[in-house]
Amino acid sequence: MTKHDGDPSPETGGGVRSVKSAERTIAVLEYLSSADHACSLREVATGLTLPRASAYALLTTLVNTGWIDSDAAGRYRIGLRALRAGASYVEHDDVVQRAQPAMNELNNELGETVHLARLDGAEIVYLATNISRHSLAVVSRPGRRLPSWATGLGKAILAMRPWDEVDRLLPETLTPRTVHSFTDRAALRAELEAIRLRGHAIDEQESTIGLRCFAVALGFSSPPNEALSCSIPVVRLDADREEKVVAALLRARGRIVR
Repeated sequence: MTKHDGDPSPETGGGVRSVKSAERTIAVLEYLSSADHACSLREVATGLTLPRASAYALLTTLVNTGWIDSDAAGRYRIGLRALRAGASYVEHDDVVQRAQPAMNELNNELGETVHLARLDGAEIVYLATNISRHSLAVVSRPGRRLPSWATGLGKAILAMRPWDEVDRLLPETLTPRTVHSFTDRAALRAELEAIRLRGHAIDEQESTIGLRCFAVALGFSSPPNEALSCSIPVVRLDADREEKVVAALLRARGRIVR
């Protein structure tokens, strides 16, 4: 009997062998989705340590099937099929559906940007965003990924986990996004303990200079995997405003998880 890729593998305890071409295809899609610009063939091949010919074959196949687009200069970016797949994920996600009415109310009440995000590894992924009605507004597209330790959303989720689990989850080096980001594990651990006692997280310009974010974890699972936040430019904040924002977030959480 001939064994094919995908048949149970005795070497892996009855598991399924991975298919290298599929792994590489996924790696290309993830690489392009995380890039902040259209990428050249050389960038993709170098970034994924792929042979140039293999990278070109993968990119050509993905262009021909509509998963990525290419321009006249030979640069590549995520295409419409990937957008459709991502939109379908959000549209059918139960947490997003349950959270959206409360997010709409919170956005109307505060007039500020409201985010819903989920922990994925050591990063948080934005699932939904309601944009501020102010001209100076915070915009984070669904699917955007940021380090959990440098965001209010991420810290709110991490604070609900034992430190040993958090320590294993995080990378060895905590790369900062701004000069205010946590890079020291001991300091981050103390911050997470303070968040657990306080009941909400605060991003003190750790992700974006000039922006403060307040976040609460949503208890759909134990420990939580999702969080809700409100992001506000510091120029529109004072102590009274901060108290109102936190109180509104807690009320919104109650409506969502009820």
